[in-house]
Amino acid sequence: MAEGNTTNQQERKECAGNGACCGCHQKGTPRGERELKGLKNRLNRMTGQLSGIGKMLDENRYCGDVLTQIAAVESALQSFAYVILQEHMETCVVEEIRKGNLAVVDEAVELMKKLK
Repeated sequence: MAEGNTTNQQERKECAGNGACCGCHQKGTPRGERELKGLKNRLNRMTGQLSGIGKMLDENRYCGDVLTQIAAVESALQSFAYVILQEHMETCVVEEIRKGNLAVVDEAVELMKKLK
């Protein structure tokens, strides 16, 4: 088992060194500062919504109101996932296809199935 960990550690070092996609699944093309800020803002908003739901439970709020907020978080999370998926298709998938790795198409299809 220690041998496998060493291999993973080496892969991570290689990724950090050249920025290329590899077994540790880091993005080859880094996100831009503006894009990253937008994604983080969305994520922070959803985190706030989840905290708000917890507060609603503490306040013994009406079930319908809690469910409405849950639906809002689910919708926001789904939209967030589609933004990430689009980014993945436009960067990681395209890069891997250019390298001749057509298996990435199957991976992308499996990811889409998870987002149904």
